Amino acid sequence: MKLFSVKSIPNVPWSSARALNFRPRILTLFFLCIGLTIFGLGEALLIAAGAGNSPWTVLSQGFSEISDWSIGVTTFLTSLAVLVLWIPLRQKPGIGTILNAVIISIAIEISLPYLPQPDSYFLQVLQTIFGIFLVGFGSGLYLIANLGPGPRDGLMTGLQRVTDLPVARVRTAIEITVVIFGWLLGGTVGLGTLMFAFGIGPAVSMGLYLVNYFSTRSI
Repeated sequence: MKLFSVKSIPNVPWSSARALNFRPRILTLFFLCIGLTIFGLGEALLIAAGAGNSPWTVLSQGFSEISDWSIGVTTFLTSLAVLVLWIPLRQKPGIGTILNAVIISIAIEISLPYLPQPDSYFLQVLQTIFGIFLVGFGSGLYLIANLGPGPRDGLMTGLQRVTDLPVARVRTAIEITVVIFGWLLGGTVGLGTLMFAFGIGPAVSMGLYLVNYFSTRSI
């Protein structure tokens, strides 16, 4: 299916011509911010669902277990390590790389207190699925803006460009690898973790496809 076989970040009429652009069009910046906000809301839904940490949180938790550093510190160091991996992949940053951390954090902080925290495991799973979908759709919006990806998304797009494999396959491989290493280091894995690991790749591919489809027909 075309929905899950996207092989590159589409370029649409409102995409920036280059990632390192400090004077983007208002429309491009608008879609970047909306995408990151939706991404953050999706992350908050995953946290509130309580069905399991995301793969990268599991990895940070694992590093925390063996180093005695806080998860906040290991999360920051992990992000730095991922950025170092950008160098051989020739991945370019932009203002979106910075806004990724800022806007997503704000969206999580503001929305989390108002989101449901279901006791039913069935509802937890449903909320997790919806959260994964929102993260995927938000990723599609902000990545197509082409103003620079976040650390982990940059690793995904860099590896995709090098391997020429579908985005869904590359992202899934990254997340599964992260989960395995995190679990081996002592991180806690739940059903939501596995759902995210196997679902976020197709969700991002779907987001890219849908945003591209509607943008090239309505703008």
